[in-house]
Amino acid sequence: MTSRPPFTLKTAEEIAIMREAGRITARALQAMREAVRPGVNTQTLNDLAEQVIRDHGATPAFLNYRGLDGKAPPFPSTITACINEELVHGIPSPTRILKEGDIISLDTACFYQGYIGDAAFTVGVGEINPQVQRLLDVTEKSLYVGINASLAKNTMRDVAQAIQRFVEGHGYSVARGYTGHGIGKTMHEEPEVPNWWSRRLEGRGLTNTQLRPGMTYALEPMVIAGRGTVVELSDGWTVATKDRSLCAHFEHSIVVTEGEPQILTLL
Repeated sequence: MTSRPPFTLKTAEEIAIMREAGRITARALQAMREAVRPGVNTQTLNDLAEQVIRDHGATPAFLNYRGLDGKAPPFPSTITACINEELVHGIPSPTRILKEGDIISLDTACFYQGYIGDAAFTVGVGEINPQVQRLLDVTEKSLYVGINASLAKNTMRDVAQAIQRFVEGHGYSVARGYTGHGIGKTMHEEPEVPNWWSRRLEGRGLTNTQLRPGMTYALEPMVIAGRGTVVELSDGWTVATKDRSLCAHFEHSIVVTEGEPQILTLL
């Protein structure tokens, strides 16, 4: 497997560029959020996001991406679009048409002046069941739990355990096998940013990184209404829950500071 580039502490100038990359990403996500409704297909959402990204002088970071190890088929789209039991990496299509009561997770990233902004959200299509809305609310809140724990006095384990306690305390599962990641000049830098922690996780070599001012990473809790096991589908990209239960995904790129962490992917 190709290793991730080591994490680097970003300068104020680099963070300023990443903040603009994040704003462009946030604009693309907002445009898609406003377009989500029954009858819309996911290719339309993809095209809308790509137009926003390019109109702001950036380029799509997902398009033609080949995964961390470089062995995946080139990703064919600007966004990932995941409906209901699909967790991450869903490929948009003109034949994937949203229906009343669905939920959809939308994720995108862009390069701007050599740096990346990456963010995601999950939203209901039309009216959704209150219990489904609870899943979305808990997942989004878990993202902010992780952000609030991203203090220079803490370690990555502190962040992961805070997210896991919050999610499991509300009766949901954290998806295993997929994590957040350092971000900067490449999409996936060190450190790996898990949403759970266990001895098994430490056993696979994941380092309990001490957080330091200037670290930038994408936090992205992935929460499942059922069990935490996931499977990759036949397209080589889409990941879905094994038990076909609903799931949600929220993400922001952040920077650790001397004080409170700052979100880089805001309008």
